[in-house]
Amino acid sequence: MASWHRLLDVVGHIEDDPRVQVVYTVAPDVFNQQVRRHLDRIGAFVLPWPQVVREPFDLALAASLGGLHQVHAPLLVMAHGAGHGKRVRPDRRGVVPVAAPPVYGLDAQRLMHDGRVVPTALALAHDDELAVLRRQCPEAVPAAVVVGDPCFDRLIASQPSRERYRQAIGVADDQELVVVSSTWGRDGLFGRWPDLLPLVLQQLPADRFRVAALLHPAVWDAHGHRQVRAWLGDCCAAGLLLPDPAEDWRSLVVAADHLLGDHGSVTAYAAAIGRPMLRLPAPRRVTAPGSPQDVVATGASRLDPRRPLLPQLRSARPVDHRAVTATLTARPGDAANLIGATMYRLLRLSRPGRHRRVEPVPLPRPDRWGAAA
Repeated sequence: MASWHRLLDVVGHIEDDPRVQVVYTVAPDVFNQQVRRHLDRIGAFVLPWPQVVREPFDLALAASLGGLHQVHAPLLVMAHGAGHGKRVRPDRRGVVPVAAPPVYGLDAQRLMHDGRVVPTALALAHDDELAVLRRQCPEAVPAAVVVGDPCFDRLIASQPSRERYRQAIGVADDQELVVVSSTWGRDGLFGRWPDLLPLVLQQLPADRFRVAALLHPAVWDAHGHRQVRAWLGDCCAAGLLLPDPAEDWRSLVVAADHLLGDHGSVTAYAAAIGRPMLRLPAPRRVTAPGSPQDVVATGASRLDPRRPLLPQLRSARPVDHRAVTATLTARPGDAANLIGATMYRLLRLSRPGRHRRVEPVPLPRPDRWGAAA
């Protein structure tokens, strides 16, 4: 679903050309269970993967890397998140991990197959990603092109619509919107602290706050939509806004007054547009210094789960970008915070309108979010 959103950001630049017929396909992947359903919902013409790998095409667009070596077409590959900022997990099967794990999506293991570079063009968000690519997979450098980040451009274009987003999801003028984001897996906030959302809802008065949860699409696919909504059923009944992964989450980030969590793309983009960032320390593990959560929280209140949340939110203040510039501009690949460095440079290098047109994020549909506005 994350890749699906990124493709929708760019496919509009070509699909209105009468000389072009756009078709979609869904490559085999453990996290793609809902993609076909949403492609049908938007009226896309979908070809089965076995047919796609047998036929030639003039161009293929992709925001993920699985199975692309089987496609017979020139390939344009882009990131599906906030640039390329994720480290490859060390192997836990007894193999000694390397000292500096490679950056996912810019490594030879994923960009090459049988000794050849798979992408014909590799879209990068900024110049520093090119330096990372040069270190990790120099064979792919000729295919790289720095194009900016269309997701970031759309966030910037959406900021004038902030009040409309807040009205659409039922946030009153005298209320504050608290968005809790979580990545997937046992290391994600939702996986290691399942009681966080009930705790937040209990401690924040409903007349002064609205709370929303942004769960990584892989959370929904790994457990099933019915199961996730069952786990959070009491929270939704208490007013939690829970967008389906098919919904565009960027409207929530633009509308947010406070953002908590560890979803890398969400927190990075929120920091880039100047939204207040707060970090909740894990109950059983302290976040490592220099991690994305730690860096984006610099200059904001560090919340204590043993204390009431409301007074801590009152004392929170937005991230002071000047105070964290030195950390965010550390050379990607050396520091732990490639995401922060990526988004800070995007803030300086990307400009709305770098692409042919940039439209605001569509208004959210709260009737599908599990709580009435």
